[in-house]
Amino acid sequence: MGKGFFISKVVAVVCVVVAISAVATIIALSVVYAQEKSKNQETPTTATTAGPGTQTTTPSTPKEPWQRYRLPDSLSPISYNVTLWPRLTPNTDGLYIFSGYSTVLFTCVKETDLILIHSNKLNFTMFDGYHAQLKAVDGASAPQLKKSWLEVPTQYLVIQLSSPLQAGSTYELFTEFVGELADDLGGFYRSEYDEDGVRKILATTQMQPTDARKAFPCFDEPAMKAVFHMTLIHPHGTVALSNSMNYEPINITTPDGLNLIQTSFGPTEIMSTYLLAFVVCDFGFIQSDLGANVLIRIWARKKAIEEGQGAYALEKTGPILSFFEKYYKIPYPLKKSDQIALPDFSAGAMENWGLITYRETALLYNPAVSSNGDKEWVATVISHELAHMWFGNLVTTKWWNDLWLNEGFATYVSYLGANYAEPDWNMSDLIVLNEIIGVMAVDALASSHPLSSKEADVMRPEDINALFDSITYSKGAAVLRMLSSFITEEVFSNGLNTYLEEFKYKNTVYQDLWKNLQTAVDNAGIQLPHSVEVIMNRWILQMGFPVVTIDTKTGKISQKHFLLNPDSVVDVPSEFNYEWFVPITWIKTGAAKDQYWLLTKEATNADMTTGDGDWLIANIDMKGFYRVNYDSENWDRILTKLSTQHQDIPVINRAQIIDDAFNLARAKIVSTTLALSTTRFLNTELEYMPWQTATRNLDYFVLMFDRSEVYGPMQGYINKKVTPLFKHFEELTANWTKIPEKHTDQYNQVNALSWGCSTGVDGCKELTTAWFKEWMDNPDNNKISPNLRTTVYCSAIAEGGAVEWDFAWKMYKSATIASEAEKLLYALSCTKQPWLLNSYGGGSMSFGRLISGVTKRFSSEFEYKQLLQFKEDNINQLGSAASSFEQALERTKANMDWVALNKELVFDWFTSEISGTV
Repeated sequence: MGKGFFISKVVAVVCVVVAISAVATIIALSVVYAQEKSKNQETPTTATTAGPGTQTTTPSTPKEPWQRYRLPDSLSPISYNVTLWPRLTPNTDGLYIFSGYSTVLFTCVKETDLILIHSNKLNFTMFDGYHAQLKAVDGASAPQLKKSWLEVPTQYLVIQLSSPLQAGSTYELFTEFVGELADDLGGFYRSEYDEDGVRKILATTQMQPTDARKAFPCFDEPAMKAVFHMTLIHPHGTVALSNSMNYEPINITTPDGLNLIQTSFGPTEIMSTYLLAFVVCDFGFIQSDLGANVLIRIWARKKAIEEGQGAYALEKTGPILSFFEKYYKIPYPLKKSDQIALPDFSAGAMENWGLITYRETALLYNPAVSSNGDKEWVATVISHELAHMWFGNLVTTKWWNDLWLNEGFATYVSYLGANYAEPDWNMSDLIVLNEIIGVMAVDALASSHPLSSKEADVMRPEDINALFDSITYSKGAAVLRMLSSFITEEVFSNGLNTYLEEFKYKNTVYQDLWKNLQTAVDNAGIQLPHSVEVIMNRWILQMGFPVVTIDTKTGKISQKHFLLNPDSVVDVPSEFNYEWFVPITWIKTGAAKDQYWLLTKEATNADMTTGDGDWLIANIDMKGFYRVNYDSENWDRILTKLSTQHQDIPVINRAQIIDDAFNLARAKIVSTTLALSTTRFLNTELEYMPWQTATRNLDYFVLMFDRSEVYGPMQGYINKKVTPLFKHFEELTANWTKIPEKHTDQYNQVNALSWGCSTGVDGCKELTTAWFKEWMDNPDNNKISPNLRTTVYCSAIAEGGAVEWDFAWKMYKSATIASEAEKLLYALSCTKQPWLLNSYGGGSMSFGRLISGVTKRFSSEFEYKQLLQFKEDNINQLGSAASSFEQALERTKANMDWVALNKELVFDWFTSEISGTV
């Protein structure tokens, strides 16, 4: 599943309010939390066709099988035959419902008198007082049903039998049911949207991780793979889609006289329930050329298709599929690849096998309105989902505790696929900015968690949902990138091929991949200090990562668990004592040296000593997941090199130096002034990656000091650094009339404008205000470059008042393109007149992400106590947001300590820099 990062109305509002008052923030958290809690506790009332039996929860002891969250290993599904009829208009009770029936064919693996099958929020037709009918296949007799009920806490339909099912025999279980077609974005749900003033309804699905059971009764675990035969009944004027190609639809008439369409689909490949998908909509589509090996179709709202918003996705899907076929050395396993953009979708995308669902912003691209960042997002999300067609779908991890392998891998190779589709974008480098640097900040907290969990620790649906975080996706990608680097990409690809071939249509644990990679390593004659498994265990079975310190005077190298707050207590023990096997790549005075493995807490490498004028940099291109510190003399030589000939240092490492230094300073390992000194060279830097890294780190200073006397001299310093960059782009773009050719230059142009306007570079605010006014004067003709719109909108609204804000609000309400709506939504929060935000409606996002967004600038004792009080008041109801609260508390405490320690010296440093003295 693709990550779903976005800025919602709630975030935009609260992030502004928080600048005014911590109390307001806590109130906002309380309101949103209460809304979400209420929403999650709602039990929809659905139509029911229940007979004399009723849905009950039978009291039982925790030892009973139906009170355990994992299915027993006594039954194994073979196939499902499912028919569903979603109602796209409400019934007399005002509810949207769906009805259906299902037959599951299963084998009895171990003799048992109990059938447990997942079911959630379904009302069943009763057959002689039971929730299902059971029959044996091949003429055998089936046991009589003794008792059946719905075990709500563990989401089972429980069927007790009068005699046991026989091992080796095959049976069929038939159920008929009704469910609510709710708007909760899970299971079989409805999505609503407006098009040309008309309210439209579609029915769609999101099964991952545990919501297939909301659509029909099923053995809803990844290892319970089966074949699915789907049939959908739907109104005329709509189309039905599913994982497989459809047979010719037929017209049917219901007993009460309704004329409908019945669409049946070919059998799926053997696959997990969470990969099942079906959609009923009135969308349009574009498709690949007839005769292509794989039919590719892009589905979206008809207006979006007519406007050509699906063209870019269609253009790039074929090449990306071809790339992965070569990368895995296995043909694409299916005959078609449908991709559909949904107006209402919780994640970025979902890798349903043959029918990938996307949020609109992740699939649709309009060059007249969408930015290069929007375009990159489309390319990487498509690549992420297509990577899953093999890794995740063809071969699936046994249980959710190995989710990191599935999502981390897809995240890593998504950059390879996107790099193939857009070779001029340098995507294989941008993974450092987009994934690795960000997740290092999270993994440097004592409240982080290991990539891999024990199977027994991930049981409940809420446990599973909590794993869908940046550690799983981004750290997973980072450590696999590191592994691929030290065994080589070719060997990595060879190991993947044998892994996929060995386990296709089956399930695995992560050790199965390590074994195949080890074989590839051995075949290639690559020498490693330990086996792949032994090396990687230290990166996946313990949280965090090391800071490697190199003393170039002595050649001594050491490692230590890196924590942003050195005073935080790590209360989770590690069998490896928080030590890692670290692959150190390095250069000395620009010359590449042989990779060195740090295998102990301390070691000495005489080659890493330097003479006069030599400088050393480790972790080349940030291929390793660790930070690097040096002796003070080497730091000085690096700073001198940056100030004189910064191009001699690889561009990724220029970014790394900045990011490492700032984070080492926050951890009190180096001085804050050393970190700030790594930005001195920026007035001569034109590349995006160093500038973007500096921006992210200086943003922290802005968050901590924008309410203090430090703000003035800090703004003056940044103004001095960004003015040359602003003038460079002014010249490169012929006074802002052209778009830079380089992908990363288009990004860095945004940094020039954003910092330029926020720090008062001459002419910047006037420029953005004039562009915005020109648009206000002619709303139907927005000439602002799509790449610059977020920055221009934000700057103009910050400088303006109610007139500018009201105009942006109006344009947001009428926006027909999702990416444009998001830019306007974000910009509305830039106002310096918070009362304007009262116009906002509600929004939707995870509560955990809300916590992170609204507390990131907390740095006072008062704010910490307010946050702590909120946690104590809601301690038993936080659910999957509990870890986010712990991280927020830890981060706030670290911010408090950091401000107290650094405020005075930072003020002095910035003051000294802008006065021209050192």
